[in-house]
Amino acid sequence: MSAKAISEQTGKEFLYKYISTSAAVQNRSRYANVTPETDWGRLTQDHPWLLTERLVVKPDQLIKRRGKLGLVGINLDLQGVKEWLKGHLMKETTVGRAKGVLKNFLIEPFVPHTQDEEFYVCIYATRDGDQVLFHHEGGVEVGDVDAKAQRLMVAVDDKLSDAQVKEQLLTHVPDDKKDVLASFIVGLFNLYEDLYFTYLEINPLVLTKDGVYVLDMAAKIDATADFLCKTKWGDVEFPPPFGREAYPEEAYIADLDAKSGASLKLTLLNPQGRIWTMVAGGGASVVYSDTICDLGGVDELANYGEYSGAPSEQQTYDYAKTILSLMTREKHPQGKVLIIGGSIANFTNVAATFKGIVRAIKDYQGPLKEHEVTIFVRRGGPNYQEGLRVMGEVGKTTGIPIHVFGTETHMTAIVGMALGHRPIPNLPPAAAHTANFLLNVSNNAVTPATTRTASFSEPKTTNDVAAPIKSSAGVPAEAQASLGCSGAKATTLFSKHTKAIVWGMQTRAVQGMLDFDYVCSRDQPSVAAIVYPFTGDHKQKFYWGHKEILLPVYKNMGDAMKKHPEVDVMISFASLRSAYDSTLEAMQFPQIHTIAIIAEGIPEAQTRRLIKIADEKGVTIIGPATVGGIKPGCFKIGNTGGMLDNILASKLYRPGSVAYVSRSGGMSNELNNIISRTTDGVYEGVAIGGDRYPGTTFMDHVLRYEDTPGIKMIVVLGEIGGTDEYKICQGVKEGRITKPVVCWCIGTCATMFASEVQFGHAGACANQASETAVAKNQALREAGVFVPKSFDELGDVIKTVYDKLVASGTIIPAQEVPPPTVPMDYSWARELGLIRKPASFMTSICDERGQELIYAGMGITEVFKEEMGIGGVLGLLWFQRRLPRYACQFIEMCLMVTADHGPAVSGAHNTIVCARAGKDLISSLTSGLLTIGDRFGGALDAAAKQFSKAFDSGMLPMEFVNKMKKDGKLIMGIGHRVKSINNPDMRVQILKDFVKQHFPSTQLLDYALEVEKITTSKKPNLILNVDGFIGVSFVDLLRTCGGFTRDEADEFVEIGALNGIFVLGRSMGFIGHYLDQKRLKQGLYRHPWDDISYVLPEHMSM
Repeated sequence: MSAKAISEQTGKEFLYKYISTSAAVQNRSRYANVTPETDWGRLTQDHPWLLTERLVVKPDQLIKRRGKLGLVGINLDLQGVKEWLKGHLMKETTVGRAKGVLKNFLIEPFVPHTQDEEFYVCIYATRDGDQVLFHHEGGVEVGDVDAKAQRLMVAVDDKLSDAQVKEQLLTHVPDDKKDVLASFIVGLFNLYEDLYFTYLEINPLVLTKDGVYVLDMAAKIDATADFLCKTKWGDVEFPPPFGREAYPEEAYIADLDAKSGASLKLTLLNPQGRIWTMVAGGGASVVYSDTICDLGGVDELANYGEYSGAPSEQQTYDYAKTILSLMTREKHPQGKVLIIGGSIANFTNVAATFKGIVRAIKDYQGPLKEHEVTIFVRRGGPNYQEGLRVMGEVGKTTGIPIHVFGTETHMTAIVGMALGHRPIPNLPPAAAHTANFLLNVSNNAVTPATTRTASFSEPKTTNDVAAPIKSSAGVPAEAQASLGCSGAKATTLFSKHTKAIVWGMQTRAVQGMLDFDYVCSRDQPSVAAIVYPFTGDHKQKFYWGHKEILLPVYKNMGDAMKKHPEVDVMISFASLRSAYDSTLEAMQFPQIHTIAIIAEGIPEAQTRRLIKIADEKGVTIIGPATVGGIKPGCFKIGNTGGMLDNILASKLYRPGSVAYVSRSGGMSNELNNIISRTTDGVYEGVAIGGDRYPGTTFMDHVLRYEDTPGIKMIVVLGEIGGTDEYKICQGVKEGRITKPVVCWCIGTCATMFASEVQFGHAGACANQASETAVAKNQALREAGVFVPKSFDELGDVIKTVYDKLVASGTIIPAQEVPPPTVPMDYSWARELGLIRKPASFMTSICDERGQELIYAGMGITEVFKEEMGIGGVLGLLWFQRRLPRYACQFIEMCLMVTADHGPAVSGAHNTIVCARAGKDLISSLTSGLLTIGDRFGGALDAAAKQFSKAFDSGMLPMEFVNKMKKDGKLIMGIGHRVKSINNPDMRVQILKDFVKQHFPSTQLLDYALEVEKITTSKKPNLILNVDGFIGVSFVDLLRTCGGFTRDEADEFVEIGALNGIFVLGRSMGFIGHYLDQKRLKQGLYRHPWDDISYVLPEHMSM
C-alpha cells in the first residue's frame, strides 16, 4: 500500500518541524501523548505547561468526527483531564460499525477563540494534480465541505502562490486575515509536497490575533517514499484503522515483506473465525475474499492476506507457519477451513512456494488435525503440477484432508466447496504435465508456417495487410497510426514487427519473450537489446528456438537507442528507486512510444510526473506495479502470460477476438485462461498495474480496443478504488463504446467489513462511496455493460456474450493450427524432473542453496548457538564430524601456536619482501605459503606418517631411529634450529600439558617422546618440534576420539589434512607481517651486499 494514515501526533510533528511560512504558527510541539502505561509524574516533568494551562484531550486513533461523537474533552485543567480519561481510557467504543478500545490520547493546550476564527483546509492528491480545498467556516458543524468549499487544482509540478490562494480560495475571508492565511496555506502545500503527503486535512484551523493554531489534523503519507524521506520522517508508525488491533504477527509479516523483493501481506480480521486464506496474488486475494463474503462467510473470515512476487521457499514457509500458528490457537465447533488459492502465476515457481507451505503443514500437522482443519488448494503457473503433487502427497502422509485442484477448476470454485455450497469432486481431471504442452501434437516434425496476423475470428487473407484504424475522438487516424506525432498516442501498441529494449538484466524474462516470439512464428526476436548500467557493453547469449543467438547489452541507454532506431518499446525492470530516472531518460528519445514499468512501490508523486510527461510526448505507459501485457501472435511484455505451457494452453500464440484490461498481473493470466476456455481466445490483454495512478487507465485501453477492427468484444476486470470505471459507463451511454463490454469490479467484500482493509494493490482502497466495487458494478450494469453477479460467473457471462456474437456472424471461429515447438530449457526440465545429468562437482561439506548456510548438515545458526568456535567449524568442514569439545579446543590451540614464528623464517621473509615490493595482500600471502613444505612447516603430515608407520609395525623407538639413520632419511618433526632439550619450546610444552590432561589415549605421542629421548641424547636440539608434536597428537586424536574408524583416521593423514593446520595458522601470521610492513610504510627491499658471499670462478673475476 502507498497512502497510509498517520496519527494526528505524527502529522503535527511533521508540520511544526518542517513548515516554512511567515504566519506565526502557535503551540509548536506542545502536545502530550497518554496511554494506559503513562507515568503522569514523568509526563508533567516533560511537559510543565500541563500544570498551568487549560487543556483539550482526545483519542488519537484515526477516528473521524470525534467532536460529534463526544470524544473530545475541552477546556479542562489537568485534574479534569484525568477525570475525563477515567471514563474513556481502555473503554470499548463503537464508531460506525467498528468496535474498538480507546487506548491512545493526545493532550494539547486549549485555544480560546470565536466561531468566525475557525477555517477549514484540506489538500489531497488526484491523478492530474493536488486539490486544495478551503472553507471560511470550520469546526464540528462544517457539514459537506465537498459541496461548500472553494477549490484550487494545482497541476503536477506546478507551484502554489499567495496570489492564487487569495484570488481563488480566500474570497470570503476578511482582508486583514488573507495575508496570514495565504502564507500558511502555501507553506502547508509545500510541506505536503516535500514530505510526500497524499492527504492533509486541518479542521478547524484557527486564526487569532496571536497567530495560527492547528487544532485537529488528519493525514496520510505515501509510504513508498520512505527511501526519499527517511531522514525527515524518521521511523514512522502507521496505526491500524480504529476497530482493528495491531497484532505482532502482522508486524512480523510486514517486516518479512520489507526485507524481501516479494510481496507478503497479512491483516487479521477475526482471529476466532473458521475461514482462513493463504492466497497468491494481490488481485486474486481480493477475489477470494469477495467470494467468501458473497457466500455468507464474512463473519467467519479470519484474515486477509497475500503472497506474490516469487517469494522463496523459506519466505513462504515463514508466511505459512504464521497463518497456521494463528488458526490453531482456538478451536471452532465446526472445525476450520484453509483456502490456499491463487490465479495462474506469471513467473512464480509454484512448486517452490508450495514446498514452503508443505513444510509448515508438516510442522503443524498435530494442531491442524486437533482443530479439524480441512485444506482446499487451487493454483496454476510455472511448475504447478509438481506443486499440486507435493500438496496432495502431504495430505496422504499426514492424514489432513487436503483437496487439490489445478487450472481445470475455476479459480474460486474451491470457496464454494469449502463453505459447503458445491460438492467436492472425487477425481478432478488431471492436468497435463508441463512438458506435454511443449511437444508437437500434430506428429509433424516440420515447423508450421505463420498462421495469422489478424483476429483468429477473421478469414485468412493472402496478403498480410493491417486493418484500417478508426480515428479516436478529436485525433485523426493518420496521427494515431504515425507514432511520430507528439502528444497523440497510438491505437496499436504492438505488432509482429515490434522491437523492444529491456532495461535490467532479466535474462529469464527476455528468454520468455523470445520463446513467445518463436511460437508466434515471428521472423525476428522482439528484444533488440538490453540496457544494464552496472556492466560494460557486451553480448548475452539466448535461445531462438533451437539455436543460440547473441543480444547486445549496453551500459548506456543512449548508445542502445542510437544503434537500434527500430525500437519503439522499452520494458523497464528497474527497481523502485531507479525506475523514475530511467523512465525519464527513455522518454527523451522520440523513437520510444510505449514504456512498461514493472516495479512496484514507486512513489505516487513520481508516477504522476511520469504520466504528465508521457501525455505531453504521446508516450503510452503500462504500469507501474504490473506484469505488463500481451498481444497473442505478436508481442508480450516480460513475464506476461507465464511460461510456455500456459502460453500454449491459453492459445496465446495466435490472436482471438476478445481484448481485456485488468489491474492485476496475476488476474490477467487468469483472464487468459477463462477467455481461452469460453471463446476463441485473446486478441490483446493489458494489466495496467495496481497503483493508485497507473500510467494508462482502463478507458485508454478500452477506446483502443473499440477502434481496433479485430477486437469483437471487451472484458474489463475493475477494482475497488478510483473512478475509472465510470468513464466506461459514460462511454457506453454516449455511444463512444459500441462493442460488447463485460466488466466486473473486484473488492465487493470491502463494504461488508467493519473496519477499513487495505488490499494487496496500492490503489485498492475506496475513499468515498462511489469508489466501492458494489457502486461501480451497479453503475456499469445500469449503463448497459454485461456485469455478472459475482466473479464466479464471469466466465459464464463472457461465454454467453461470445456465443451471441458467433450466432450473429460477427465472429467466425477459425480452424486451429499447431504452433512451432520450442525446446525446453535444461534448467527448467531438470526442475520438472524430466532429465538427469551427472554433476560436474560433488560436495559433502557445505550447502549454501537454502535460506541458511549449512556446514556438514548443521545450520549456521546452530553452529553459533552451540558456540562451536573455529575448532568446531573445522571439524565440520574438514572432518565432517562434530568433534568433542576438547578436540575443538586442541585445534584452536594448534592454530594459535602455529600462527607466527617471527620475521626470519622463510615464509614470513617472502611475505615481507613481497609486501615491500608493493604487491597486494593475496600475492604476498601466496608468496609466503609457497615456501611451506617438508623443510619448513610442512612436516606435520610427514611426521604423522613416519611415526604411525613405525608404531603400527611394532618397531621399537631405537629400531626406528637406527633404520632412519641407515636409510639416510631425516626423522620428520625432530629437530629445531634454536630450541633444545635445555631450552624447550614452550609451545610444545603448552600443547603437551593439554593433550595429556584431555586425550583418552596418547600412544603415538608417547612413542614419539621415547624417540625424542634417543635423539636428544645424541644432540640436544633434536627435540620433538611443534610440527612433529601436532602431527603425532592429531593421529592420537583421530584414532581415539570415537568419531572415526581406523581407516578413516589414516585416510585423513594420508590426504594431507594435518598440514592444513599449519597452513591455516601460519596464514594469520603472514597477513600480520603484510599489514605491519604496509603500516610502517617500508620501501622496496634489497638484500645488502655484505650479507652475500660472491664466490665466482677466478678466471671470471679477472
